Amino acid sequence: MKHLPKHLRPRWRYLAVGIETWPDAEVGRRAFQRALWYSAGNLLGDAGSADADLTLLSFAHADGTGEAVVRVRHGHVDEARAAVACVSEVDGEPVGIRVRGISGTVRACEERYMGRATASSTQRDVAFEGSERPAVVRGDACDVETESDRVGATTFDTE
Repeated sequence: MKHLPKHLRPRWRYLAVGIETWPDAEVGRRAFQRALWYSAGNLLGDAGSADADLTLLSFAHADGTGEAVVRVRHGHVDEARAAVACVSEVDGEPVGIRVRGISGTVRACEERYMGRATASSTQRDVAFEGSERPAVVRGDACDVETESDRVGATTFDTE
């Protein structure tokens, strides 16, 4: 079977997505893909979701940070960005998602926008609300454990 001529092949764009969660959250590839599809279906409807065709090409997540490459059809980038922004949790775990950039090839997407999520995290005690509390520190961000839940803070908040 012959390949389609270049002008008849579907054109794609690739979204570099940064993912941030609590340090002990387990977010898997299938669960993230399911959350993308669910978000696109709710926002764009079945027909719009099928037209945008959000597909997860690569995914990595560890220690509260991660990144992914999402493939989307050429004319549906704005709708895809909106659908990605609507993802607020994956398998019951709250997530923060940010589109780092858009590219025309996977290689350019990985070279320009990926690899920045490898910041190391350390476990230490910080001063927060007048007492010493355990926290996970990643750069300027601190995930402080309180009596009831966790609180996202900056290093300025913990001094």
